[in-house]
Amino acid sequence: MALLEIKKLGCATLRKKATPFQDVTDETRKLVQDMFETMYEAEGIGLAANQVGVTERILILDVRPHHPESESMVFINPEIIWSAGEFTGEEGCLSLPGISGEVKRPAQVRVRALGDDGEAFEMELDGMGAKALQHEVDHLDGVLVLEHFSVIKRNLLRNQLRKLQKEGKNQTLNLKYIERER
Repeated sequence: MALLEIKKLGCATLRKKATPFQDVTDETRKLVQDMFETMYEAEGIGLAANQVGVTERILILDVRPHHPESESMVFINPEIIWSAGEFTGEEGCLSLPGISGEVKRPAQVRVRALGDDGEAFEMELDGMGAKALQHEVDHLDGVLVLEHFSVIKRNLLRNQLRKLQKEGKNQTLNLKYIERER
């Protein structure tokens, strides 16, 4: 396994809409392992592939720090097919270190995806799992959590965001995982 570079605000890959996986392969499973190692090292609970420079639709979650009874999860080509309720809470992001803000999201979601075994599944998530899944699906759609912050909050963060943006502009795609034939 290998630690991957987490892309920061300003890196173009964070604003790209990720493309669907065509086939789940051993290379896909290696990416999943590397993403988990990277997320755990950064003390995160979720990570989308474009946060590590891979512009394909894959995300991982492990909300055990908040819900010890849960398990780590892999979602390939995730699609939220239903949502209900409302939840407002503080959200941060591994691509925006040191930055967090209040975000309003549905409290429950149902997602359809493939697992790392290539098999389709559907599942319902609520609480922290639902929030984290929506946050990571936003990443796959090129949307950052900043877009959910109030204008006032974004203005207060302006200087921090400029600094991150400079760092992020110097980061590149992770070609190791996207050079394979589609």
